[in-house]
Amino acid sequence: MYKMILSENELKQIINGELLDPFIFLGMHKLDKTKIVVRVYNPQAEKVKVIIDGINYEMFKISQEGVFEVVIESKDIKPYKLEYKFYNGSIYRVRDTYSFMPYLTEYDLFLIGEGNHHKLYEKLGAHVIEHEGYSGVNFAVWAPEAKKVSVVGSFNSWDGRVHQMRMRGSSGVWELFIPNLTEGDLYKFEIKTKKNEILTKIDPLAFYFEKRPQNACIIYDINNKFQWNDENWLIKRELTDWLKAPISVYEVHLGSFKRKEGNEFLSYKEIAHELLDYLLKNNYTHLEIMPVSEHPLDESWGYQVTGYYATTSRFGKPEDFMYLVNLLHENNIGIILDWVPGHFPKDAYALGRYDGTALYEHQDPRQGEHMDWGTYIPNFGRNEVKNFFIANALYWIDKFHIDGLRVDAVASMIYLDYSRDSGSWVPNQYGGRENLEAIEFLKYFNSITHKYYKGVLTIAEESTAFAGVSRPTEDNGLGFSMKWNMGWMNDSLEYMKKDPIYRKYHHHDLTFSMVYAFSEKFKLVISHDEVVHGKKSLLNKMPGDLWQKFANLRLFFTYAFCHPGKKLFFMGSEFGQWNEWNCNSSLDWHLLENEPHKKTQYFIEKLNEFYKNYSELWELDYFGEGFEWLDFKDQQNSILAFKRKNSKNEEVICIFNFTPQVHTEYKFGVPKEGIYQEIFNSDLSEFYGSNFERKLEVETIKYEVHNQNHAISINIPPLGAVIYKLK
Repeated sequence: MYKMILSENELKQIINGELLDPFIFLGMHKLDKTKIVVRVYNPQAEKVKVIIDGINYEMFKISQEGVFEVVIESKDIKPYKLEYKFYNGSIYRVRDTYSFMPYLTEYDLFLIGEGNHHKLYEKLGAHVIEHEGYSGVNFAVWAPEAKKVSVVGSFNSWDGRVHQMRMRGSSGVWELFIPNLTEGDLYKFEIKTKKNEILTKIDPLAFYFEKRPQNACIIYDINNKFQWNDENWLIKRELTDWLKAPISVYEVHLGSFKRKEGNEFLSYKEIAHELLDYLLKNNYTHLEIMPVSEHPLDESWGYQVTGYYATTSRFGKPEDFMYLVNLLHENNIGIILDWVPGHFPKDAYALGRYDGTALYEHQDPRQGEHMDWGTYIPNFGRNEVKNFFIANALYWIDKFHIDGLRVDAVASMIYLDYSRDSGSWVPNQYGGRENLEAIEFLKYFNSITHKYYKGVLTIAEESTAFAGVSRPTEDNGLGFSMKWNMGWMNDSLEYMKKDPIYRKYHHHDLTFSMVYAFSEKFKLVISHDEVVHGKKSLLNKMPGDLWQKFANLRLFFTYAFCHPGKKLFFMGSEFGQWNEWNCNSSLDWHLLENEPHKKTQYFIEKLNEFYKNYSELWELDYFGEGFEWLDFKDQQNSILAFKRKNSKNEEVICIFNFTPQVHTEYKFGVPKEGIYQEIFNSDLSEFYGSNFERKLEVETIKYEVHNQNHAISINIPPLGAVIYKLK
């Protein structure tokens, strides 16, 4: 009769999952100078043998729940394997999971606790590795308030009793190496809370997921999956001063740019070639993609993220997304990714209440919930949470060669009272409304990103007048490379929507942006948010008949490209999409069969080309000396004129007429005497314009106007823009 070594209480602790470190009892242990004991817990096993030096030792089943134990004569701890016989008759031989030493180092745990493990994605999560001579997967997850954490998956019938993890000291990190696992196996973490609730949660650092609506993580080796061929681009990126370079961004939602017959998604690889051809044809410099991090709901557009470290499986595998990025880089096109660190959804399987407590988020709903969006707010005062998001930003740049991160909803992060009524928010320690912890997080994110990756852009979608968003952190700014110019967007769209007869009363809507144009490093944007939810498409915002709508659209585009600041326009605007954007269907590409739309797309092709060729329009975007008004006072005629200059003091004269009224022999003051040549005209017939009485070359006359001693006398087309340069 075998006498059990364990006490009843110790046996109960194993079975009930009450051990922070199950290695205390499971695996091989010395009993005394001459004996060792081997202990196994696997409820699925009928019989278990221990194999040492080629000798089989039958284990004794000491509980009906599946705990096995055997005492063996030996002075030393020895290598061993287990042979399981399962109730279905199958036999499986493997090295015992509970015989391996930890993989994570004490230094890893120290950095995680300090919030400075910038390559967290190489340690936490599921990693295919070689460990102590065996291939397998090391699992690690942060869940400090859990009573027990297990790895569950397709390899153990999702049974949380089989692979119980160990807590690494007081770090809150649970870890377990399981040999013989391979890529493709499904897994999650089963968490027992302090209240004895059982939660089944995804891995916060999983690299790949099942396709929605399923949500299991997939073991996936992110390394060496793809042969990059973009070294020349990465060198160029590092050496380029992007603030003095042309940037014209095409914003895209991958799920609705184009679709196959039957409304099926294009894969990353398929859409890569579609996008490349389109971007090259139309002379864009960059692509910006709405979030591709894993998310459950298509209608969230990717902004409610569940898998921060995974490209969504809707469009293929992670290496397929790498293919897209590489293809663009090989053709000198940069890629910017939307990134959402400010909130995450409440889906029960994801980050929310991860270990039964508010782990990644604030507990108090006045601090921890966005009521408008139904999401949780990260607790950036916690080192591990800050580390999770900082490492995530670096991960996209490191593993996917992303050239820029556009940070979503920054205003919601930096203000405690964002979209909250009085009394429904908690002031900071000084009684103010600023979220000091989120502000410090953003500063750290920007400083560390720019430290590691020179030439990578960080861009803030920030909708308030918060000071210093794009000022360097050493000057007490947030440190972003650029900030979206939401004020310009709102004012200019409100102006363009008005019937031209009323525009003279709202002239300041166009001129006001120059009051603050150099207070931040602005990017002019007409994004997806402006063409959805009843706001109408960009073309459909424009007043007038068909011809006037298209003329207004061309005029607005030209005005935007001449205004200081880098550019971004959402897909579909460039060919005059009539309908609002719908994330569940393709853009209306059939419109290109019609002359106005086809010619408008050609106009964008030529406007982007013109923009890139004239450094006056971008080299000094963020310096006051790059811009000078010629005339901002002619509100009666709704005419504007200004100069853009480059570092060589070369100039282009930009003239805009925001009414259908034509003007002949209209005199503008110019700084230099000579012959001025028309270099761009939005009213050309090839653009679907009227081709009104162009003056391709005009010679200056002595005439004092606009504080200049010389003038040019030109014809200004209806709802048109003309640009001249000294020949």
